[in-house]
Amino acid sequence: MDTLDQQLIALLRTDARASVATLAHRLGVSRGTVNNRITKLEDDGTIVGYTVRLRPDIEHNEIIAWMSIAVEGNQTREVISILLGEPGIGELHDTNGRWDLLAEIRSANLADLAAVLERVRLIKGIGNTETSIHLQSYK
Repeated sequence: MDTLDQQLIALLRTDARASVATLAHRLGVSRGTVNNRITKLEDDGTIVGYTVRLRPDIEHNEIIAWMSIAVEGNQTREVISILLGEPGIGELHDTNGRWDLLAEIRSANLADLAAVLERVRLIKGIGNTETSIHLQSYK
């Protein structure tokens, strides 16, 4: 995956419904290039689906959790690439200290949360994780 693929993914994460023409204009490339890149990213499993994001206050019963992730060796880019395609991850942040990454996980119920946690823990390059469920916000 090169810089253009990463920029394309970033645009799709912001607006997955953006037209190919809009994406091509923003990236400064042809529509054919965008179509080919999207097809390649879908075929190789980098893009695994598209979703809808709702305002946080809309889904009252949604479970939100934070997963701290330790990456083994020099595999951070590969792990991030896979995590960006995980539909259960709402946000992904690079951190310093004991953990390398912090992922916000959103799920409809505990079974869905468990499935996301299992998929993430099976990613090659992830050495350790720690997950906390968001219970309440005060500010």
